[in-house]
Amino acid sequence: MRKLFLTLAIAVLGFTAGNAQTAAHKEKATPAQKAEKSTEKLQKELSLNADQKKKVYAIELDRYQKAESLHKSGHEAKTALKDQQKAIKKDTEAKIDQVLTAEQKKKLDAIQAEKKAKKDKKKAAKT
Repeated sequence: MRKLFLTLAIAVLGFTAGNAQTAAHKEKATPAQKAEKSTEKLQKELSLNADQKKKVYAIELDRYQKAESLHKSGHEAKTALKDQQKAIKKDTEAKIDQVLTAEQKKKLDAIQAEKKAKKDKKKAAKT
């Protein structure tokens, strides 16, 4: 019985250590990779044409580059950082709205409203 218990304990510790190492070595995506992923998602959801896709990619790339530079400048206060991130997000949304058609804007608004509802629901569940 003691051997079985000891073997199980060693197995659990081995699994835990193995998972911790793989999670720690996960590489962060570059701004270009994040922009590509975000653009692909919008492409699928909104059926963007090639010209719109290029413009949205450029806008998203700019967004992620600005966000990364803000993240790296650790000397600023956290609230100021959040305010700047919100400003970047608003600017990005305004630029994307100029690229999309009216129908695509409606779809995007519906998607964003759905995400907000899910976020609010999770937040309410935590409380």
